[in-house]
Amino acid sequence: MTIRRSRRAALAAAAALATLLSTAPTQAQTQAQAQAQTRGADAASAVRQRLPQDEVIYFLLVDRFANGDTSNDHGGYAAERLKSGFDPSDTDFYHGGDLAGLIQRLDYIQGLGATAVWLAPIFKNKPVQSRAGYTGAAHHGYWITDFTAVDPHFGDEATMHALVEAAHARGMKVYLDIVTNHTADVIQYRECPENDCAYRSRADYPYTRRGGVDGAPINEGFDGRDFSRLARPDYAYTPYVPAGEENAKFPAWLNDPIHYHNRGESTFAGESSLDGDFAGLDDLFTEDPVVVQGMIDIFGGWIDKYGIDGYRIDTARHVNPEFWQAFIPAMLERAKAKGIPNFHIFGEVFDADPAALARFTKDDSFPAVLDFAFQKQAVDVASGKSGTDALARLFEADAIYADGRDTAAILPTFLGNHDMGRAAYFIKEANPDASDAELLARVKLAHALMMFSRGVPTLYYGDEQGFAGAGGYGNSRQDMFDSQTPIYAAEAPIGGRQPAFSTNAPLYRAIAEMGRIRAAEPALRRGGQVTRAYGDKPGLFAISRLTDDGGEVLVVFNTSTAPVSAQVEVNAGSLNWRSLRGQCAPQASAPASYRVSVPPLDYLICKSA
Repeated sequence: MTIRRSRRAALAAAAALATLLSTAPTQAQTQAQAQAQTRGADAASAVRQRLPQDEVIYFLLVDRFANGDTSNDHGGYAAERLKSGFDPSDTDFYHGGDLAGLIQRLDYIQGLGATAVWLAPIFKNKPVQSRAGYTGAAHHGYWITDFTAVDPHFGDEATMHALVEAAHARGMKVYLDIVTNHTADVIQYRECPENDCAYRSRADYPYTRRGGVDGAPINEGFDGRDFSRLARPDYAYTPYVPAGEENAKFPAWLNDPIHYHNRGESTFAGESSLDGDFAGLDDLFTEDPVVVQGMIDIFGGWIDKYGIDGYRIDTARHVNPEFWQAFIPAMLERAKAKGIPNFHIFGEVFDADPAALARFTKDDSFPAVLDFAFQKQAVDVASGKSGTDALARLFEADAIYADGRDTAAILPTFLGNHDMGRAAYFIKEANPDASDAELLARVKLAHALMMFSRGVPTLYYGDEQGFAGAGGYGNSRQDMFDSQTPIYAAEAPIGGRQPAFSTNAPLYRAIAEMGRIRAAEPALRRGGQVTRAYGDKPGLFAISRLTDDGGEVLVVFNTSTAPVSAQVEVNAGSLNWRSLRGQCAPQASAPASYRVSVPPLDYLICKSA
């Protein structure tokens, strides 16, 4: 028996060795892997040398874009609607899109001329939440429980690495949408069993009294700065974590109510805009050094781990300036240490007033903010609701940003988004009797205004397929793939319904043409902008993009339904011209004067020789 066992053991060992040898990489394979890694690193390095204003951003919700792996549709949760949140027939539930699907469609995005992909939050979320009669799922990604992990509905760590590597190999950047203002709704208040607590102010409910100014003393000596003196969170309400959710969040410090404001629902006015719960979501005490350092560690870790290229920061206006003054420099420093010198950070400040936007670039240290002011004026002008002077006034305000027009040059400009609705919806609403041909022309014109004026053009996924939707939350989050959601499936897109991911859709072709022109002409990305012509009614709008060496590219738009011809001022040295798009006269009419003729709802681009 002993001899037979030894022989069997020897045979098994030999078989294992043979298997190991057969599967071990050869020297050639090892060299090939090393070369591939080197090529990947070289590609990423080349991508990172581009300035933010060189990009065209494509913003998407991963859940609504492409389903590359149906096995993760339920995210590893029980295959029940209210457990996993998966219901592709409901606008507010998961539909199955994931990172694997996005990787498969990068060529489609790049074909538009997009050079950076901005993803709605991909962190692990609480799958389903209910509040005030509403029940929905976290398809959007803003109900985060684990800030360090990829949501299992979207993929895993390996898929995230694969996405970044695949994008960089194509010369594309990856931007992540991040949240520091709040977490998922876990903390509840004893006083409000319906989870509908009204906001309680700092004056009426100071941190140093239990339940109001007449309450028992607590947190002795806490002045809003020395957080070692903040021991109890029950100054306004009595917060608690429901049984079973004590460890729902990660990192672990997020589970302690002491790190939250706990003052009830925000009214989005006054101090409640900073300290109130955003639609029930747990509002972080972002003045707390534990929260500040915790968020720096979390999102610095994503830079270190994945080598991403930028952050869009959600709900930026609902966080105190001191937090941003610490957080943003820390992110930029972390990125530089990783070899990412042009890490692009831009905040969401939902306001169409340039002065309100500019404040965040001065007081809060944001390098850039999403240009909501451009969104309003560009869509109104393209719709025919406003004269072209609205754009002239907008661009005059560029001087008020932190570094003036240098800051304005890196503001991401956009026409619509997942919260407010799509550009095509706004244009249809403003022109209810317009033909499809007119609507298509106006939507193209809106995109041209964005693609060729200062700033970083930001495309909203699906606009290139003519999606318009019914406006507002949910209705502007259509599936790019064949949809099971009735309201999405029934939509008649601008320019006609096309197969999923069609590159022949009229708007896809039009935007791709714009992308090629912009990529080929540095002045359209980096050139200083001068307004040349405008009026108080729909019609002519002209801008020049100027280079330091005296080059000039003239972009002329016609927002009216009649042809426009006019003399437009140009640089005196711009005498000879060639066409980049449309019919451009070969010579100036006289030094500093150039004749343009633009068809209705169209544009032309002319370059001085």
